[in-house]
Amino acid sequence: MARSALLNVMVQAATKAGRSLARDFGEIENLQVSRKGPGDFVSQADHRAEKIIREELQKARPSYGLLMEESGEIESKDGQHRWIVDPLDGTTNFLHGIPIFAVSIALERAGQIIAAVIYNPVMDELYTAERGNGAFCNDRRLRVAARKDMADCLIGTGIPFIGVGDHARSLKEIRYVMGEVAGIRRCGAAAIDMAWVANGRLDAFWENGLNAWDIAAGILMIREAGGFVSDAEGKDNMLKTGSVITGNEFTHIQLRELLAKAR
Repeated sequence: MARSALLNVMVQAATKAGRSLARDFGEIENLQVSRKGPGDFVSQADHRAEKIIREELQKARPSYGLLMEESGEIESKDGQHRWIVDPLDGTTNFLHGIPIFAVSIALERAGQIIAAVIYNPVMDELYTAERGNGAFCNDRRLRVAARKDMADCLIGTGIPFIGVGDHARSLKEIRYVMGEVAGIRRCGAAAIDMAWVANGRLDAFWENGLNAWDIAAGILMIREAGGFVSDAEGKDNMLKTGSVITGNEFTHIQLRELLAKAR
């Protein structure tokens, strides 16, 4: 597949950071870990990966802004472009030796996400998308799953942990969904969940309380794979509200209706 110069920059940054994470993952017991808050960890691996990504992106496009999980926001000089970066989505998985984590990079232009990369270095799955040019995994074009009946569908979600999120709401939503579907999965990394919706492994996905860097790349990935993404209200405010519901044209609507019953 042909990639734009911008997407090549993103791929280079993600794969370079991914190689660093893979090395640290192989020596997980030696990592020095500090706590950011209850149940939320940050490690040397996070910071190394973010530094690699920041340097690669700023070298290629010094006028672009950055929104990063660990380092916060750097304002854009051109007033149009912003990289949205999660250097390690799935930190808790990473620290427990579970190989489901990813580097996530999105490029926003004038409020529109125009390019995205999600890379799982352990599985060596590189997801890429550009607006209007489709979504791919290792150069294989992606399409969301075509299932229409929720009873046949495997649905992804996130579950809040200690000190974070609305636990009662999460349990209520799961109760309404679980009785209608073939199964629910909690992978522990929203970027992976959304990449797997684009890949057809999951039929739909929802979660609340997310940050922009968790979902920005996944939003474009799913849409470019023919899927639908909205917030809990059915609007296009996911980066602000932190809620996301995804699926194909049938599962997206049905999941939204099920979740509305839980309010």
